[in-house]
Amino acid sequence: MEEQLFGNGGGRKLRDVGGTSGGLGPFLLGFVMAVGGGYLFLEKVTVRTSYWNLFGFNTFGLSLIPLLFGILLLFYNGKGILGWLLVVAGLAIIGAGILMSLDIFFQPTSLFQTLMILVLLVGGIGLIGRSLLPR
Repeated sequence: MEEQLFGNGGGRKLRDVGGTSGGLGPFLLGFVMAVGGGYLFLEKVTVRTSYWNLFGFNTFGLSLIPLLFGILLLFYNGKGILGWLLVVAGLAIIGAGILMSLDIFFQPTSLFQTLMILVLLVGGIGLIGRSLLPR
């Protein structure tokens, strides 16, 4: 006799994942594989940053202008739409600038290691998806 989930008598078993009868075993195996593959993949990635350049000039200070002007308007009138729009636009510009200044590299590794990392990651995601489907 299998244990009912939360003892509610709703017909669901503890091994039912996501409300389906796909199985807890494949879900857990897929989860462990996906986490392991994701960890190994991220271990091989190197991230470095560079300066914000636009036409050869450092543009970080220029990206602060909409944010600071928006803050000025918000201190003058906290309900003003223009002030909020400038603050949100300024934060978006700064966030985009940070992301665009990142250089992301995949470290040299053997083909075997790369294939094992990708098989673990993609295979784990596939097992998780399969476990969520009804049998």
